[in-house]
Amino acid sequence: MSADRLAALDSWYAEGWKGLRVAVLGLGSTGFSVADTLVELGSDVTVYAPDGPADTVELLDVIGARFERTSLDTVPAALEQQAPDVVVVSPGLPPHNASVRWSVEHSTVWGDIELAWRVRDKVVRGPVAAPWVTITGTNGKTTTTQLTTAMFEAGGLRAVSCGNIGVPVLDVVRDPDGFDVLVVELSSHQLHYMPTTGDGAVVPLASACLNIADDHLEWHGSAEAYRAAKAKVYERTVMACVYNVTDEVTRHMVEEADVVEGCRAVGFTPGIPAPGDVGVVEDVLCDRAFTEDRRSSALELATVADLEASGLASPHMTMNVLAAAALARAASVPPSAIRSAVQGFRADHHRTEFVASADGVTWVDDSKATNPHAATASLGAFDKVVWIVGGLFKGVDIDGLVERFGPDVRGVVVIGTDRAPVLEAFARHAPGVPVLQVEAADTDGVMPEAVRHAASVARPGDTVLLAPAAASFDQFGSYADRGERFAAAVHEHLGGNADGDTDGLPGERP
Repeated sequence: MSADRLAALDSWYAEGWKGLRVAVLGLGSTGFSVADTLVELGSDVTVYAPDGPADTVELLDVIGARFERTSLDTVPAALEQQAPDVVVVSPGLPPHNASVRWSVEHSTVWGDIELAWRVRDKVVRGPVAAPWVTITGTNGKTTTTQLTTAMFEAGGLRAVSCGNIGVPVLDVVRDPDGFDVLVVELSSHQLHYMPTTGDGAVVPLASACLNIADDHLEWHGSAEAYRAAKAKVYERTVMACVYNVTDEVTRHMVEEADVVEGCRAVGFTPGIPAPGDVGVVEDVLCDRAFTEDRRSSALELATVADLEASGLASPHMTMNVLAAAALARAASVPPSAIRSAVQGFRADHHRTEFVASADGVTWVDDSKATNPHAATASLGAFDKVVWIVGGLFKGVDIDGLVERFGPDVRGVVVIGTDRAPVLEAFARHAPGVPVLQVEAADTDGVMPEAVRHAASVARPGDTVLLAPAAASFDQFGSYADRGERFAAAVHEHLGGNADGDTDGLPGERP
């Protein structure tokens, strides 16, 4: 297909979608949303995947898309024979995958985000299509996305969280009622496949990279490639690039981004904000960015007491609130709406979530801590911890985390199939700390054994903290499954002797 015809596919109403030969690689929720959208546009769609839920495969036939059940580790013959005009790659497939490499060489490759941006004008509530606010970072993306959405809603806008948060962007842009603003969480995988120039390049109203630490290195191939993908979030931003003052990498990303003239860099900090930033002065969250007299005054956004009442007062949660507030203020959401959103917000489950308290020991679920950077935040929030750690480390080194926190923990309980890095790190950095291994091979037995081990070393005043610093898929269906099994094992172990004392916990109250 000619480059001119592809370039013309910049609207839902473009004629060129009809008859377009499209291959979709992967059949998760994103892959299905891609296929469903393109069939609706009149394209000729074939989905290639090694498997998929039976009902989803059946739906493909109903909507008029073909399904090829095939491995993607080698190039399917059917894909070569189709000779697609465009290949849309699901974000789970890494760039080194054989079918992805073939697609790059023989076709035009898009991700679902590029497709969604091209067809974002299907339903328009105002004079133009709804603006996007884009959010990425190693940790805190989902909470910040939800907070930002809540702030827009409190300001009277019809807003929605979508993208990597679980709701495909393509499902949102086809909502018949439309939205005033889309708050889009972007993973590094989605960002990898996003262009930064041309009609398919997203032009966000405001954007943020919350923080950067090594993650998903096995997917990207290197820390440099991972950071380069994350940096794309700032490209072409219109109003404000929001960055973490305490994370120099995010500031450098903003400095190097090619943005719309007049776009501002807005930092968020746990300390006193400089003019142009947002931060905390004594017990007040302040805006010194979006006020006319920002050199000598600040706008009050919320108080630390507001955060405490909503379970958002831990250091990392406070930073999420500040980042969300900066994004909302970039879109002129009033300070009163930001405070109202904070007061009514509750964090998702499995994020430093209180489970139970008994005999002076508190049990906390931070199963969402799927990498060392996330575990750093939760370990730093408690005084004395019995740490439950382990899983799939995705090529990330846990040595630095153990060196920092290991000597001060009461004990460590190691789960997961990839235990050697944890055991070796504790032998190096904290040889005196009790290390207990979970030997259970079946999923049902992992958390009951982990809880028994943790209880055997915990003392009054301690927190037993599930902060695995690793992915869950070696033994569990998801981080949520891991957290739910942990909570169930805690309650079973305590036998109804727990109480609901949550004082001092940084996460969600029950």
